[in-house]
Amino acid sequence: MLSPTWTSSLEDAFLWIGGWRPSMAFHLLYSKSGLQFEARLQELVQGLRTHDLGDLSASQISQLDEMQKRVILEERQITDLMAGHQETVADASMVELSHVASEMIRANERGEVEESKEFEDKVESTLVQKEEGLEKILQKADELRLGTLKAIVNVLTPKQAIHFLIAAAELHLRLHEWGKKIDARKENHGTGEGKNYNSSI
Repeated sequence: MLSPTWTSSLEDAFLWIGGWRPSMAFHLLYSKSGLQFEARLQELVQGLRTHDLGDLSASQISQLDEMQKRVILEERQITDLMAGHQETVADASMVELSHVASEMIRANERGEVEESKEFEDKVESTLVQKEEGLEKILQKADELRLGTLKAIVNVLTPKQAIHFLIAAAELHLRLHEWGKKIDARKENHGTGEGKNYNSSI
């Protein structure tokens, strides 16, 4: 759910609740803007418009700055939700189920008791609630990712939006390729640290 089977170990390390961190979109935008600004500096000095991300107006920068602050705040709120939900794995109900399950295993080994269907149903019901909680948080994270992307594109001109989306796609693809190479190298060296891609085939 939170770690897609097709991602590399490197990508997994940078995941935020099942995907890219929304605030990263602004870092990408400003990084690409700086690179394009430097590349077209002479044209900009001459007063020529480049119409790329190096040509952001003061109004656009102001809007993006305010947007970034809001996104970071929402991001933190969702992160706190996830932290709180993760802590429920050690709540009273889970600890009790763990204790009962351990006692049943020991009793089974002694041949004193058989597995209880009622208990298994209770475990499944409890875990389903945990999973549903994760799904709700993942949905909030996905909504923030999509909303951030749309909001940034709305501030940019059509040409700037194209530059931004291409840069995002290129970064995603390069990170995926580099990560797969690292995983393959680790597998070839027998470290066993690379991600198992068989499950995604």
